[in-house]
Amino acid sequence: MRYDIQLLPIPAFADALQQQSVDDLKKIAAQISDEKNRLVRKADLVNFIRQQLSIDPGRLRQVENDPLQGFWRKLDSLQQAAIAEVAHGPNPWFDPDRFEAKHGQSPNWGQRDHCYNLTPSLLGVFFFNGVMPDDLRRRFKSFAPKPEPVRLSPLSELPAEWVLTDEKLDPKTRATTVVQKPVPITIRLTDRAAIHDLKAILRLIDAGKLAVSDKTSQPGIAAVRTVDALLLGGDFYDDSDYPEEQKIGPIRAFAWPMLAQGGKLAVLSGKILQLTKAGQKALTDPVEKTLAQMWRHWLKTTVFDEFLRIDLIKGQTGKGKRGLTAPSGRRAALHQALRGCPPGQWIGVNDLFRQMWANGAGFEITRDPYNLYVSQPGYDLGSEDYRHWRLLQARYALCVLFEYAATLGLIDVAYIPPQGARRDYGELWRIARWPFVSRYDGLLYLRVNPLGAYCLELTGHYQPSAPEIASTPLVRVLPNLEIAAIGPHLEPADAMLLDSYAEKISDAVWKLDQDRLIEALENGHELTALAELLVSLSGQPLPETVERFLTDMNHRARSLQAQGTAKLIECADAMLATLIANDSRTKPFCLLAGERHLAVPVEGETRFRSALRKLGYGLPR
Repeated sequence: MRYDIQLLPIPAFADALQQQSVDDLKKIAAQISDEKNRLVRKADLVNFIRQQLSIDPGRLRQVENDPLQGFWRKLDSLQQAAIAEVAHGPNPWFDPDRFEAKHGQSPNWGQRDHCYNLTPSLLGVFFFNGVMPDDLRRRFKSFAPKPEPVRLSPLSELPAEWVLTDEKLDPKTRATTVVQKPVPITIRLTDRAAIHDLKAILRLIDAGKLAVSDKTSQPGIAAVRTVDALLLGGDFYDDSDYPEEQKIGPIRAFAWPMLAQGGKLAVLSGKILQLTKAGQKALTDPVEKTLAQMWRHWLKTTVFDEFLRIDLIKGQTGKGKRGLTAPSGRRAALHQALRGCPPGQWIGVNDLFRQMWANGAGFEITRDPYNLYVSQPGYDLGSEDYRHWRLLQARYALCVLFEYAATLGLIDVAYIPPQGARRDYGELWRIARWPFVSRYDGLLYLRVNPLGAYCLELTGHYQPSAPEIASTPLVRVLPNLEIAAIGPHLEPADAMLLDSYAEKISDAVWKLDQDRLIEALENGHELTALAELLVSLSGQPLPETVERFLTDMNHRARSLQAQGTAKLIECADAMLATLIANDSRTKPFCLLAGERHLAVPVEGETRFRSALRKLGYGLPR
């Protein structure tokens, strides 16, 4: 997209010719005629070019005699594609990014001399500053075949390795050699992890143990470490494998606190996240329903702009902030792109991007790239090279897909480390020295899984797998209400759930505790979650004493119900209290509490006062 030129339609080819210089008209005339003409006057050149491209009114039905169609046949296939894309497209101007994404390269527009003056090719005759006049568009549209939309190319299986290609310069000989390095591809199936992680994050927030910044709402280093310790299988990358200058940083561990807020499950209270009513309800709701709601809320959230996660690009919180487009529009484009992916089939992310931009389903990041920069002010993104969608739009898309869609379990992902994974910035000043532009550069393939098909509304149902029974028992549930860890290390989320319901009496033993169980039930938790966990971890039905204890605790916790707040009123004597409590006018609004006291529900206080006055008594305020 051109940011420095405002492209406007041109009604007629003749109008465009009138705006050209004599030298430019001579170049156009040379392309459409083999005859050497000695015309020097502008009016003569304009008339000559118009005559060469006109249609004989008496031969409108003889398309083969249309001079314009003759010129069309002289174009190569790539130039013909450029004509067809504009003739049948939504706009009269040529979109270089969209065309290159679809066809892999740009057409031949001509040659420039050492002064950058363009001698147009035959294709360049039909465009003026990239715009095709409307009358030419209509004529080309009548015979140029309509371009086919770009379609995805699903893969039945993925390669085991990805080959990185780099160039090495020999400092002595100054010769360049190409070095190829195979890198194993990691495949992550995300739906089970998302189901596990959501429960763990909700429990962490419910326990008041997740702090974020009160200014940015983002988790700090300590919070990220806390979340990372709970994730099933850990984050996508382990930074302990890399030197400081190549650290990747958190992805899933950063995403979950943001998703909890953007998904309306948690709000900030001081610097601590606390569950909303929706968050409390999510503790017992079907997990797939909660994940689908979180994705829908995230598409519209204003809590966070994922572009901020592209750390290398600066200026986003300064002047550049005013030019950024709304994240909701960008997310909507990616949401539709995911809906277009066939569920259960692997898609290359570059193939997905190519389809999006080639079919006009892309998006813009900024309206003013000159206020964004890399490294330091002065190295702005205003040049054409920096504006290419691979640097801005593609990196943003990689972030949304890898950090948010994959974390929520919508897509399975296949990836490699980001270092050197995308060398599409090697010629760009002040960026080439960095090992990667974003921590998401290593994402290679994605696959919409069954949970994703449900969340994207491609199917109306999702059948979660039954709780897995451990092949090797991890705990033993004893009749004396003790729970002993006997197998490999428990998942942190499972240990946290046990801590919520039971007292830890040693390093590997918990005991079901009446006070903790009642407190958990008072806070809206269900004992079915604890029972299912104990069965799945032990591989055995619960002992009868444990079943009876849990049933009794559940009954005790449900035996009392809070019905609201009441005002306690003291009467002068027991006789008056009895009179008011039994009079037909005041009885519906109060209850006798002891000998001389009345309990009046707050919501009925006004009606109680009115009835009390009819009885001949008043209640001072």
